[in-house]
Amino acid sequence: MAYPLFTFQTAKAASHPMDETHQPLPASTQPLIQRTLTEWRTLAILGGPILIAQLAQMANGVIDTVMAGHASAEDLAAVGIGSSLWMPLFLFFMGLLGALQPIISGYNGARTTDKIMPATWQGLYIAAAGSVVMILLLTHVHPILDRLNLDPHTAGITQGYLDAFAWGVPALLLMTALRGLTDGLGHTRVIMAFAVLSTLLNLPLNYIFIYGKLGLPALGGVGCGWATSLSNGVAAMALLVYLNRSEVYRRFHLLADWVKPDPEGIRYILKIGVPIGFTIFVEASLFSVIALFLAPLGPVVVAGHQIALNVVSLVFMLPLSIGMALTLRISFLVGAQAPDTARLISRSSLILAATVALVFATLLFTFAEQIAALYTSDAAVREVTVSLLMFAALFQIADVIQVTCISALRGYKDTGIPMFIMLFSFWVVGLPLGYVLTFTDGLVPAMGAAGFWVGLTGGLASASILLGLRLFLYAPKT
Repeated sequence: MAYPLFTFQTAKAASHPMDETHQPLPASTQPLIQRTLTEWRTLAILGGPILIAQLAQMANGVIDTVMAGHASAEDLAAVGIGSSLWMPLFLFFMGLLGALQPIISGYNGARTTDKIMPATWQGLYIAAAGSVVMILLLTHVHPILDRLNLDPHTAGITQGYLDAFAWGVPALLLMTALRGLTDGLGHTRVIMAFAVLSTLLNLPLNYIFIYGKLGLPALGGVGCGWATSLSNGVAAMALLVYLNRSEVYRRFHLLADWVKPDPEGIRYILKIGVPIGFTIFVEASLFSVIALFLAPLGPVVVAGHQIALNVVSLVFMLPLSIGMALTLRISFLVGAQAPDTARLISRSSLILAATVALVFATLLFTFAEQIAALYTSDAAVREVTVSLLMFAALFQIADVIQVTCISALRGYKDTGIPMFIMLFSFWVVGLPLGYVLTFTDGLVPAMGAAGFWVGLTGGLASASILLGLRLFLYAPKT
């Protein structure tokens, strides 16, 4: 695998032995089954903290929704609309900066640790530029709000929420960039700890700002934005302090090892990261489009669809975390010149992922009614939810397989072709098929909301097959 020539070196880092606590070198003398189980154990060690961090981030959204909803319906609507505007932007930059994880993990595996801090700094420059873009867009959403025909009060709360949230964008992207350093070195517990810290701070800060405590005015949904900004800011500052004082990171010094912007290094990160960010952005936007298509079917159908989507998103956190760990592991093994073990883990992980998917599918089939009852007491909404969860079980099997394949390819830093595969599968196969099945009698009698779930499952099946072929046929450059 070819790596970019970051020309700035750090003698302290280069002279330090590689940390193999979380990313051990493979033992090629072990029998095949034992090697596979050892690699799966490594994935569990890497992926467990990633899962907790993902759940902590989801918890922030739940906290914001519940607490804004207790303020007023307008505040809840404003926070929901504001979140739907900033989240796709953040997901794009999260994917873009996610390129740092396989890049730094590869350097770690190759023992070229002198390249790690230069790569980190180029990521920080990208994060700074991304912060400017996000802030400008989020503070100037008036044209979008006007087109949504919101009442002036809700529109005002939405803009106020986004204006407040924008203050925390630099901290949010700073943590995302530094995650490339910590996760890339195999220390996935670091971001887990600070993600949990952010969530723990968000709850009391929401209480103070939304409802007006400690002598402050009640800000409603706008206070939710301030709470998120402050919790992100404190977590980011705490992360910087930790990286500066930790024994583990003593060999890496953000300030002492400062390097100026390197166009070649930035281009390399963008080459890998832009397809990742665009893929995530397109996937997120697809579900927004489907929600708009389903709106004419009525609130009961939309509510059932949203519940089913929330359930699938929740159970998807485990395979997603395994996939992110797989990216780190494969890039490390490629850097460590262990292509056979990288190939072994990339393919055997499909067995692991399929097992996880079948377990979750069985649970969804078996406990669909109980799951629906946890979300709503409305009998009509429960009925729709149960019917959709049956399709969601099949949907998530295909989803788990495709995320495993694309995560493995990202470990090889192969992101361009997978991006086009996902675009084709979602927008050429999944969405058109879902629309036809939902609203027309062209293939079968119109299925309603279930048609989109069938269409998406078809699109994900297409992605799974094409990405699987790409993974099995892919030959990384040496």
